[in-house]
Amino acid sequence: MGYDVEGKRVLVTGASAGIGAAVARGMAERGAIVGICARRADRLAEVLDDCQRHSPQSRSWVVDLADLDGVSSFALEADDALGGIDVLVNNAGIPKRRKVQALTVEEVDAVMSLNYLSPVRLILALLPRMLARAAGGREPAHIVNISSVAARLSPPGEAAYAASKAALSAFSECLAAELWDQPVDVHLINPGVIDTELFELPGNDPLLATDIEPLPPALVADLLVEQLDRGAFELYVPEWFRDVFAVKAGDIEGFIAGAAEYQRQREAEAGAEAGTGAAPET
Repeated sequence: MGYDVEGKRVLVTGASAGIGAAVARGMAERGAIVGICARRADRLAEVLDDCQRHSPQSRSWVVDLADLDGVSSFALEADDALGGIDVLVNNAGIPKRRKVQALTVEEVDAVMSLNYLSPVRLILALLPRMLARAAGGREPAHIVNISSVAARLSPPGEAAYAASKAALSAFSECLAAELWDQPVDVHLINPGVIDTELFELPGNDPLLATDIEPLPPALVADLLVEQLDRGAFELYVPEWFRDVFAVKAGDIEGFIAGAAEYQRQREAEAGAEAGTGAAPET
């Protein structure tokens, strides 16, 4: 018997655009009561309007999850307002495509704070309540952490971002093992190149993998629902990235050498195009 989203209380972070917005809309369309949060009030209001057309009880919070001191109190506030969170979707995050020698300590700290420490604080705040409600007879809750294929494949030029997502992935694996026989399920999603504004934000180097076709955020939302239905722990989007990770696991030195060669080739191609007057691919 599959997982029925209808009537469930779902909190989606980073829901003003991209994957978070798609997940929020998809959940509301399926009858869930959705709570959404993000920093940008205007964009968040648009997503909330869409959600409330299907789920009038849905609501939003304008909050900056990079402000770690306020994360735990926000989590409890959202839990109270929604009537107990059944599905927590930790999606909020920022990219950082920059080589290590060009990174600052402040940039590394900022990426780690939002991409890893804030979802961990949300989980630590909400987990005791999730377990207590399940002990009282409520259906098991679900924690969905949106990581990245970067966490598994460690692409050059994305050390700060990949490390933050790798930390989230490792935390998710440990948590899943600890909760294996308890009524809270943990899920991990590793999106690849998704058609979102994260690849266009200032302060980032151009994406090297311009030969990969971006996928729509709605696909991640649909697959998330399927993941809950199947009870699967880990999901890759697209699924063929799982095979790439298997290759890496089988020959880590060869994989790193290949990644270095790929980087050299892509940079040479970009340089050649710039030399002919054509704009580098982005």
